Amino acid sequence: MDMVNIALPKGRLGEKVYNLLKSAGYPCPAIEAESRKLVFENPEAGVRYFWVKPSDVAIYVERGAADVGVAGKDILLEYGPDVYELADLGLGRCRMCVAAKKDFRDRRDRTLRVATKFPHIAGRYYAGQGRDIDIIQLNGSIEIAPILGLSDVIVDIVETGKTLLENDLEPRETIVPISARLIANKVSYKFKHRQISALCGRVQEQASPRLP
Repeated sequence: MDMVNIALPKGRLGEKVYNLLKSAGYPCPAIEAESRKLVFENPEAGVRYFWVKPSDVAIYVERGAADVGVAGKDILLEYGPDVYELADLGLGRCRMCVAAKKDFRDRRDRTLRVATKFPHIAGRYYAGQGRDIDIIQLNGSIEIAPILGLSDVIVDIVETGKTLLENDLEPRETIVPISARLIANKVSYKFKHRQISALCGRVQEQASPRLP
């Protein structure tokens, strides 16, 4: 039987995803041992796991190095990979928001300066409003941009809002809710349809009780 190759995002989310897959009947004891290895397999369960950077999961799946993987909705919206989105796992729930300093007032007669790690999401959002914006793409801590006057607002992921509060910022608008999604390579979904469909069904059964 062909094994299903699964790309897991490194970090806390990936550990939660693995535990979900394990409870769905896809354990891999080797992955639970202390190791620097990145690839683990369990032929009996028909799975091969490997750890990759969260933002790279969709690339591995789109290119066929992985049959399935788990990626945040933010990654899927920002990069638009050519993959199938099979299920919302309900993990890593947060939201993509516009945030600004508490005393900021938007003037529609001026170009709005937007600092973000997600230029495509921000661009589409403001284009839908017909708003003239200047996107400032950053890779580090976005929250500092309005404080130092680099931007008027930021577009970023908000989980609890604590970091915003500590930096005298507040969420103004929610663009889209974010959570972890099970995705599949389109060719793999065709040729390993039975295995991938079974895995998706089992995972959804395990994930459903976790959803609020």
